[in-house]
Order: sequence, then structure tokens, then C-alpha cells
Amino acid sequence: MNLVDEVELGEGVRAGFTGRHGGVSAPPWDGLNLGVHVGDDLDAVARNRELLAGWAGVPVAFATQVHGARVRVLDGPPEPDAVSVGEADALVTAGSTLALAVLVADCAPVLLADSTARVVAVAHAGRAGLVAGVVQATVEAMCRLGASPARLRVVVGPCIAGRSYEVPAELRDQVGALVPAAAATTDRGTPAIDLVAGVRSVLAGCGVPQVSWTGVDTLRTDDAFSHRRDGPATGRSAGIVRLLPVATG
Repeated sequence: MNLVDEVELGEGVRAGFTGRHGGVSAPPWDGLNLGVHVGDDLDAVARNRELLAGWAGVPVAFATQVHGARVRVLDGPPEPDAVSVGEADALVTAGSTLALAVLVADCAPVLLADSTARVVAVAHAGRAGLVAGVVQATVEAMCRLGASPARLRVVVGPCIAGRSYEVPAELRDQVGALVPAAAATTDRGTPAIDLVAGVRSVLAGCGVPQVSWTGVDTLRTDDAFSHRRDGPATGRSAGIVRLLPVATG
């Protein structure tokens, strides 16, 4: 299996999503766990991150995600051996000397790119971040670097689907009051939250026309890490994006 399942985000952009396969972590984090906060051997996580950087061809920046709406704009690669560039739930760059990564295990990893303006971003859109406005904040930060919502291409990666994300009715209603499209029901008819529908709705409100989803429900595939299915002793997958250097000569 591929280390990264690549997706198309425009010319000069390389992007994709990891799964469980291709890394060195032992069970229950087997194998490509990229999270340093889940109890896995840190040397194994470092090796897994090295493998991801090898795929990207540049250092990979990770943030300490806190389910908020803070965005960090990065001009260059992280410091050597840095496990985090600081607290944030979205990263944005217009540089080609680094890749950006977002970690998930049911939350929605969102990759965004304006290949014309050469601006890319990642966002961590779980329930709390979606409600807090992380997606809108990411688009706003990209636009400040010259991106246009009308040109943005967006892919939502593997995450828990609305059919699977059962929650109490009160929580569903609270989320729906702020992001109506996210209010859903499971395939059993119980209250649920649909992260993908919520992300699409918010992006449409920002003027973004192109949003796709990989269609992978993390709860229902053994190829993905799922905190809801497996509990706290599970790994983290990544969405990753980078700008390729502009050809010269």
C-alpha cells in the first residue's frame, strides 16, 4: 500500500492522506502513527514522521491541535527535530520549503490550495473546531496571502461520517444552531453530526465552489485510526500538502 493516498489539488501542489499502513509503530498504534501525544514510542513516531517527510521531499510542520480556530502562517520549515510549531488547528503557507500536516483520528482533515496564488493550508475540523470557525479562519488567512475563495480547491479526508457520528440530541442541536448543515441522523435514525456536510456548508458560505471528500468513514474501516472505535490508545493519521518548487530555466 502507498504511504500516502494522493489527491488532486491543482498544478504545483502535492497532497494526500495517510492511513494505518507503512510505518513502524507497534500495536495498538500500528503502524504509521504520526501523533506524539497518544502513548506510542516516540522514536517510532519520529521514524514515521521521517518517512512522511521523505514522501514530501521537505520537512513537515505539525501543530499542537487544541480543537480551536487558531491559524498559524508559516514562512519556512520547522526547526530540526521540532515536534510542533505551536498551538494551532490550521496551518497556512505560501512557501515551497515545507509541507503542512494535520493530525486526525475521526475529526475531518481539510486540505486547501489555490495553485494560482500558490497558497496552501491544512485545517483540523472536528466538532469543536467546526463550531469555533476554524475553516473560515483558514480561508481568511489564505486570502491575506493572495488566495481567492473562487479558486480554492478543497479535499476533506478520511473522517467519521454523519451516518456513524452518533451524539446526544442536545449536542446535535447545539452544533446545528451554529452550523445547520452539520445536524444529521445516523443510519440507525439517532442524532448525529455530519462533519463533511458542515465543512462543505461553511466553505460554500466563504465562496468556495470546489469541495470533495474521499468518502472514507474512519469508524468503519480498519485502514484508519479511530478514537471513537478504538479509544485513546490509537494512532493519528495525517492530511498533508505542499507547494512544489516553481520550475526555472
